[in-house]
Amino acid sequence: MLLSSLAFVRPIPISSFPDIVQLRIIDAAGAGFPSPAQDWEDPTLDLMELLRIDRAGSFVFRVSGDPMRDAGFHDRDVVIVDRDGMATKGSIVIAVVDGGFVIRQLEFRSAIPHLLARNSLMNVQAVIADENVEVWGVARASIRDITG
Repeated sequence: MLLSSLAFVRPIPISSFPDIVQLRIIDAAGAGFPSPAQDWEDPTLDLMELLRIDRAGSFVFRVSGDPMRDAGFHDRDVVIVDRDGMATKGSIVIAVVDGGFVIRQLEFRSAIPHLLARNSLMNVQAVIADENVEVWGVARASIRDITG
């Protein structure tokens, strides 16, 4: 199953993915000196293991817009979210704000939790994470199609 074939209208549980999602590693792409352990690497890569995904508590979201661009999350990125992850200061979270999902960074101002956008080119108001806001899950990994 290709991630691009999934409709990301609402959270998708990882349990709906095939049991085995593996890629064959062809070779290392040089980005410096080769690792001496390279000859001992497994020729396949299990995406579930690589992304440390707990299938029961992990979901997939697609980022919409650029409010988190400065934090490395771009429009149309795919984000793996742990529903049972512990949100701490600095965590990138998916939250329910005004009935919709948003991706933001959790910060504390005078011990009050705030959800902040991270795009210096946009003026997005911080949201106080009070009883009207649900921190739904913590971002674990992101996947980007770099072809545009």
